[in-house]
Amino acid sequence: MTDDDIASGRSGLKPGKRPTINDVARIAGVSKKTVSRVINQSPFVREETRVKVSAVIDELGFTPDVQARGLAFRRSFLVGLIYDNPSPNYVVNMQQGVLDALRGSGLELVVHPCDRANPNLVAEIRAFVERQKLFGVILPPSVSEDEAVIDVLRDLDCPYVRIASVSLDEPGRMLVTNDHLGAAEAGRHLADLGHRRIGFISGPALFRSSAQRGGGLRGALAEKSVALDERYVAQGAYTFESGVEAAKVLLGLDPRPTAIFTGNDEMALGVFKVARDMGLEIPRDLSVVGYDDLPMASRVWPNLTSVRLPIRDMGRMAAEKLLAPMRGLDPAKLDQPEVRPSLVVRDSAAALTA
Repeated sequence: MTDDDIASGRSGLKPGKRPTINDVARIAGVSKKTVSRVINQSPFVREETRVKVSAVIDELGFTPDVQARGLAFRRSFLVGLIYDNPSPNYVVNMQQGVLDALRGSGLELVVHPCDRANPNLVAEIRAFVERQKLFGVILPPSVSEDEAVIDVLRDLDCPYVRIASVSLDEPGRMLVTNDHLGAAEAGRHLADLGHRRIGFISGPALFRSSAQRGGGLRGALAEKSVALDERYVAQGAYTFESGVEAAKVLLGLDPRPTAIFTGNDEMALGVFKVARDMGLEIPRDLSVVGYDDLPMASRVWPNLTSVRLPIRDMGRMAAEKLLAPMRGLDPAKLDQPEVRPSLVVRDSAAALTA
């Protein structure tokens, strides 16, 4: 359609009438839903359709107001945080980061805990998104790793951002945490302190981060010519209680490990408890390194050496990606730093003494 087409009235608009989304859809020959998707920069629109609809919008001078846009796109002003992480400290830090980004946007946060092992997970999430008519969704691990959940969000045309230890999606929908790098730092640190019998308490198998952190540890130890003996590997569940149970197993071995690296700080505190109950002194008798560097790491004694994962920043950056299209920005090209875990050395790990 040309300027002459509009000027001649073939658009069907009466002089002085403000164009509506229905006018755009009719002239472009598409559905109102497709126009809404173009306006909201949905990736699920063919490029030729996007160009055609955008041209009509420009020619008509169509400008949707916020309320009409929300109705057309069937969206509320709610952002969902759907999580299955068993660590309450992780979840709270993630929420704070999301709220940092939402402040002043007119959007609010609604949280939805779930159990990824639940056979009704997908149906439950579909119902939650449809019921709340969510503006978009932020998915921390491990629910971010569930492709069936992603398929539902795509089917509902619900924008989302995934947080995971490796890239699982296009850049505009991903925040990659590079978990293996932090675990590698922990492994090198313990090897440099002279430890050779190193225990590892992993997270649950359902979490990709468990494999990434274990792989990072093994790779770094191999660089130092140290093998991770599978006898000293125990599986936890990213909870304090599972750290206690795993520590009982590892510290009951003969010879016991001289150091233990845990997949998160919650489990590291479980190791602290068992060591104390056995009369072991940290770090004289046992070195301990955690992961996440939650606030608790600097509040226990001795202070916990831990791999810092900027969880609050991660929540903020994920929310910024989700909000980018609303602000006319490309979420794949935001000026955000790469998430790189780093070791924070404190008092819970020390050089091995003879």
